[in-house]
Amino acid sequence: MIFGKTLNKYYIRFFHFFLIGITALILIDFFQLKIPEVVRGVIDGLTEGTMTKELIVDSVKMLFTYALIIVVGRFIWRYFILGASRRIEFGVRNEMFKHCEKLDQEFYQKNKTGGLMAYFINDLEAVRMSIGFGTIMVVDAAFLGSLAFYKMIRIDVKMTLIAVSPLILLAIIAGFLSRLLHKRFRLRQEAFEQMSDFVNENMSGIQVIKAFAREPKEIIEFLKANENNRSKTFSFMKLVVVVEIMMRFFITVIVIIILAYGGNLIKNTIGTASEFTIGMLFEYISYFMAMIWPMIAVVRVIQINSSGKASLERINNILNEDVKVKDEEVVDVEEIRGDIQFKNLTFSYPGSEVKQLVNVSFEIKKGETVGIIGRTGCGKTTLVDLLMRVYNIQSNSLFIDGIDIMRLPIRELRRSIGYVPQDGFLFSDNLYNNIALGIDRNGDYFDKVIKAAILSDVNKNIQEFKEGYETVIGERGVTLSGGQKQRVAIARALIKDPSILILDDSVSAVDTKTEETILENLGNVRSGKTTIVIAHRISSIKNADKIILMDEGKVLDVGTHMELISRCELYLDIVNRQKLEDEIEGL
Repeated sequence: MIFGKTLNKYYIRFFHFFLIGITALILIDFFQLKIPEVVRGVIDGLTEGTMTKELIVDSVKMLFTYALIIVVGRFIWRYFILGASRRIEFGVRNEMFKHCEKLDQEFYQKNKTGGLMAYFINDLEAVRMSIGFGTIMVVDAAFLGSLAFYKMIRIDVKMTLIAVSPLILLAIIAGFLSRLLHKRFRLRQEAFEQMSDFVNENMSGIQVIKAFAREPKEIIEFLKANENNRSKTFSFMKLVVVVEIMMRFFITVIVIIILAYGGNLIKNTIGTASEFTIGMLFEYISYFMAMIWPMIAVVRVIQINSSGKASLERINNILNEDVKVKDEEVVDVEEIRGDIQFKNLTFSYPGSEVKQLVNVSFEIKKGETVGIIGRTGCGKTTLVDLLMRVYNIQSNSLFIDGIDIMRLPIRELRRSIGYVPQDGFLFSDNLYNNIALGIDRNGDYFDKVIKAAILSDVNKNIQEFKEGYETVIGERGVTLSGGQKQRVAIARALIKDPSILILDDSVSAVDTKTEETILENLGNVRSGKTTIVIAHRISSIKNADKIILMDEGKVLDVGTHMELISRCELYLDIVNRQKLEDEIEGL
């Protein structure tokens, strides 16, 4: 059984579960040790010839009653103690997930998905085992062991002291091995985390692996990761086996001591007032055998607690991770209209001294369609990440509707923004649910889904699928083409009808005709609402109300398409290059 800030509140919440379960466990232990007394009476009665039929029947009835109590009691303690451990596991897993949902991009850049899954599965299982079976073993070791030891002393003090003396040496060795088990279990979990992350990444990127014919090399890399996991697991299990063998050795030695000493005691006390009978030896051995489980439990508690503590430390590393992007001193807003102002904004990613954005200043008025263009890596995506409050920024450098973005409620801000990222990430679900992701799913919203799909020009493609909108698209939308994924992602943003719509290079995988259709539809439905289009193709933004030209994290110029052509050499160069590319493609 392990304790800590993460678990203590759950122990309090489920105290009644543990109380009922432990009470039942103690009652079972008590009645379990009543059985040898009854059997001793039967053996001695048969040996001495004093056992009658009535006494045998009474003894059998008593044994049956004890057995029934033990069976019912075992059901009760399993339900309440193990049930409480399952409930705590459920609560901690929910707590972990909720906390992970709040963590920023910096955390996910340091921790990979496959590794995080190990925390949610393996580490939580180790903690649950320590809570459930750890509690059972501690109670059994304390109560059953103490009661059995007391009854053994009542029968013969000297034989008991001789029998338990090897246990002192066992306790010393177990204390040393506990630290070693803790260290090896932690290494085992880390090796599993690395292997899990490798498998997850490979399964997600299987198309790229096949495209580059990387299968043989990836298999070799997996074998290395698997071998490392096997090696660390074997190292841990070898130590576990050594502990168990050592335990059984000590038990065997003690049983031999009891039989030798007890047999000699029977021989030497025959006919005396303090005669040691065969029934008493059976009772004594029964008590010792009852002590074997607590002895084993002590060792297993050490094993389980070592594993549980190591896993709890890893879980605490996640739960103690600071939520850096959060609401602080926010103001109440009824709605976000869509006026945006960047004011001398300079930004570097956390942990980096490189400035991604330098002294950025421009303004977007509600209802404007604004294009953002520039070379790869010039800070376009970083700009919209800041609009989404993915990172914290300096106060009074970015305003929404005249309010510092750092004072806007994050949930309200993000609910007012429809965002289509570059990769157009889709979930392993059907198309219907993917498109409806951003809306409250109350009542019939199928018409909204259809309308959004029509606006993004993907409705016809979806209807061509055998199962239509019920088509399950696989992990990350693997069954769709690049253009289809982008258009489904656009539909997912449009269905929200947001005050601010951000398209981050979201039509790069579609043909020119489809692009024109989507942009025309946006122009028809986005009247009076702010739309930001990040693009590499001039055709995507040439009709925007204004275009922001960026380079090396700076805003070089802001104006319409014709204004930038007339006064900005870099923009003119981009236009001419794309014209040349179009002419070459047309040949």
